[in-house]
Amino acid sequence: MDSRYEIQRMVGGGSAGGSPALTGAQSRRRKMPPRPADYKLQIIIIGSRGVGKTSLMERFTDDTFCEACKSTVGVDFKIKTVELRGKKIRLQIWDTAGQERFNSITSAYYRGAKGIILVYDITKQETFDDLPKWMKMIDKYASEDAELLLVGNKLDCEVDRVITRQQGERFSSRISGMRFCEASAKDNFNVDEIFLKLVNDILNKLPMEVPSKELSNSILSLQPEPEVPPELPPPRVRCC
Repeated sequence: MDSRYEIQRMVGGGSAGGSPALTGAQSRRRKMPPRPADYKLQIIIIGSRGVGKTSLMERFTDDTFCEACKSTVGVDFKIKTVELRGKKIRLQIWDTAGQERFNSITSAYYRGAKGIILVYDITKQETFDDLPKWMKMIDKYASEDAELLLVGNKLDCEVDRVITRQQGERFSSRISGMRFCEASAKDNFNVDEIFLKLVNDILNKLPMEVPSKELSNSILSLQPEPEVPPELPPPRVRCC
C-alpha cells in the first residue's frame, strides 16, 4: 500500500494542524453556558440534636440517607438549584448543630435566612419540648419576614411515636405564619415537598416578573387530613 495513502487515512482528512475540523452538527451541539439563577435563597435547618436535620438536607440535595450520621459540628451546608414557577432558584441550605454550645456560632446564620425549618423527632418528647427554646432563637436573631416551617421527622418510626400529629399542628397554629408537616428522611416521604413549599412561600414575598399562579393541582397544595376508622393506623399526610 502507498505510504502516502496510509498517512492520509490515519489522520482522517483532518486539518493541516492535525486537529479534526468540527462539522456544522458538532458545532451546534456545543454546550451553552448555564442560565444564571433568578434568585439565590438561604435556608437554615434548626432543632435539637439527633432529630434528623442532616438527613433531611442530604435526602433533598443528594437523595441519600445515612443510618449513622455523625452530629454536625457548628454548621454545614449544601447547594441545590431548583426550578419553580418558571424561575431558576439557587438554594444555600445550612444545617446547624443542635447542641447549645454551638449557639453562638449558629446564631449568625439566622439573619440572612429567607426560610427556617424547625425540626423535632416524633419519637422523642424532649425534642418537642425544646421547640419554645428554638422559637426564642428565631425571635432574637431571624428576620421577621423569614418563612417558618415546623417538621415532625422520622415518620418511618410510627410505632415508636410519642408526639401526635395534632400536637405538632397545635404548636404551629400558635405561631403566626408557621406551616406544619411530618416527614421521613429515611423513607424519602414529604422531603422534597417541605423544601419546595417553603421556597414557594418565600417567592410569594418577592417581586416577580410574572403573576403568581395557584398551585391547587400540584403536590405543593394543601391537602386535608383524611378521616379513617379508629382501628386503622393513621395515614401519612402529604405536606403541607
